[in-house]
Amino acid sequence: MSYLVLARKYRPKNFAQMVGQQHVVQALTNALTRQRLHHAYLFTGTRGVGKTTVARILAKSLNCQGADGQGGITAAPCGECQACSDIDSGRFIDYTELDAASNRGVDEVQSLLEQAVYKPVQGRFKVFMIDEVHMLTGHAFNAMLKTLEEPPEYLKFVLATTDPQKVPVTVLSRCLQFNLRPMAPDTVRDHLEQVLAAEGVEAETEALRLLSRAARGSMRDALSLTDQAIAFGSGKLEEAAVRQMLGSVDTTHVFRLIEALAQGDGRTVVETSEVLRLHGLSAASTLEEMSSVLQRMAVIQAVPGGGDSAAADAGEIARLAALMPADETQLLYSMCLHGREELGLAPDEYAALTMVLLRLLAFKPRQDAAPAPAEKKTLSESRRPEPCSAAVQSLQPLQPLQPLQPLQPGQPQRFAAPVPPLPVAAPAVRSAVPAVPAASAPAGRLLPVRDPPRHSLQRSASAVAAADTQVVGVPVRLQPESAREAASARPLAPLVLTEEGDFWHASVQQLVTQQAVVALVRELALQSQLVARDTGHWMLRVERESLNQPASRERLRAALLATGHDVNLSVEVGAVSDSPARRNAAAAAEKQRAAEEIILNDPFVQSTRQDFPTGWKIISIQPRSPNPTHQE
Repeated sequence: MSYLVLARKYRPKNFAQMVGQQHVVQALTNALTRQRLHHAYLFTGTRGVGKTTVARILAKSLNCQGADGQGGITAAPCGECQACSDIDSGRFIDYTELDAASNRGVDEVQSLLEQAVYKPVQGRFKVFMIDEVHMLTGHAFNAMLKTLEEPPEYLKFVLATTDPQKVPVTVLSRCLQFNLRPMAPDTVRDHLEQVLAAEGVEAETEALRLLSRAARGSMRDALSLTDQAIAFGSGKLEEAAVRQMLGSVDTTHVFRLIEALAQGDGRTVVETSEVLRLHGLSAASTLEEMSSVLQRMAVIQAVPGGGDSAAADAGEIARLAALMPADETQLLYSMCLHGREELGLAPDEYAALTMVLLRLLAFKPRQDAAPAPAEKKTLSESRRPEPCSAAVQSLQPLQPLQPLQPLQPGQPQRFAAPVPPLPVAAPAVRSAVPAVPAASAPAGRLLPVRDPPRHSLQRSASAVAAADTQVVGVPVRLQPESAREAASARPLAPLVLTEEGDFWHASVQQLVTQQAVVALVRELALQSQLVARDTGHWMLRVERESLNQPASRERLRAALLATGHDVNLSVEVGAVSDSPARRNAAAAAEKQRAAEEIILNDPFVQSTRQDFPTGWKIISIQPRSPNPTHQE
């Protein structure tokens, strides 16, 4: 007789033998006991969790005749009657299994449904079991919808799939759906212990732990790996042999890596990684094992005394948890998880493993590093303003500055800072700009410049009058929030036409038309003013320091040289009153004004405005660009 693999030999024959699916077993048991049977069931879940097994047990429960032949529908099939024996052996005529992966067309489904019109031959119910039902075509699903919705009273549908998202909602709505969950490693390990005890095979606990984790929640995979491990270990399950078979990393290497990372020992990390390379151990398995150890360490760090204290390596896990801070444990755990995705991207997985391990050292905070000085929040001793009077030694935090008098256009804002008597040490301020004292200020301490909060600028005059008499009113210049606001806040000098400006405007327009200058060089030419020129040297002036770049000046000089001006350029920063850009803007404004004047003086427009005085609104008026090809 040929050998029967463990996955088939120890397949559950009733609900009592089912492992890890108590929620499904309880629902089906209660339904069978109370005779509340649905006509269609859908079992979903990953491979090897018991979908086909549950379907067969359900079929036996519906057709069981009892050991004496007088039984009825039951939640505990006897396993001895003709119906139970035939279903287990796969020859029960009223139980039909259809593999939708290889019979997915509408013809196969119609052939199955043709049997639905005939009553059961041997059993109490006909049971149609369709495995991997999501593989059926759309026409096949449509062909079975009507029968699935209203089958004969003697017909039951059992569907199974690993991908319920691909099953049409019209099918899902006609079935009771049960999701079989992946099994926990502890559940798989306990079941393997029972199976191996029945087989009389010696097994180490750590070897079973490796097999249960490698199964990934699938009992069938766990039993298949156990078969392989028994053959590999000559009838024994030893940790070393199972670890070698699975390519798993010895926990000794994992513990050495984590300890080296906790101590910041990069040399040990690299050497251990090289040992893994020499032994041919899996890099992905290394990161997986490290993730498992780090997870147990994080539990111990969060809940002292928690975790699996009965494990053989519990003491070593607790020691490592004390060596590494909790935040570094979380960081390394996250890096190990994401590092497994990087192994396939690198040309050498061991080099990728080394980089993943060294990444924590790169982000590991140095214990001997001194805290960085907070220069933005405090002033150094040499930059703190000296008091004008020895009587006042310290200040409290500054209060919001208030306007001293109404402002006139173009005048800087001035604010008074009311401060009560000061017995405590003054906190440092952010600004290091020294205050400007008033000409006739009383004796007191000079206050540093400080920007007032916007929400505190509106205060009553009585609050200003209540300020301490020793406090000096300090003029403060408000800093705009951004460079754009600073540019918009600066008043523009009026356009003053000069002879040098005429020459410079004509030269720049020629360069722009010929596209001899682009980008920053063009902006330098347009925004600058020709202040003075002689035979071999021209002096330009710009308002923005960012335009005064050596590369831009050199490119502008080369463009001028191409037009016949062999000169050297010097650029200074200052107010500009006559630049090509200013002239172009003035010309555009004049064209705009002329265009608006033409439109508004038009007789038709004027009569329309008189007829509709309230409904008139000018959206936009733009001067027309000259087009030599356009004929009026």
